[in-house]
Amino acid sequence: MAQALFSQSLAGQFGLKARFQKLRDTLDAHAKRRAVYSRTVRELHALSDRDLADLGMHRSEIPRIAQDAAEMA
Repeated sequence: MAQALFSQSLAGQFGLKARFQKLRDTLDAHAKRRAVYSRTVRELHALSDRDLADLGMHRSEIPRIAQDAAEMA
């Protein structure tokens, strides 16, 4: 009986630890994607309309382009 309780206790601890690690990994991935999005928006907004046109972009496309870049990160 004591062995069974001990085994369940260990399984619960490792399960909880794994859940926290997964949460941390998820938050880290979100932060990384958000950083890529923010940096892309900032850099593209710094370009002139002519520079954007030379790249085949319009200023209104910046959020979508930044989102695409963040999803690839």
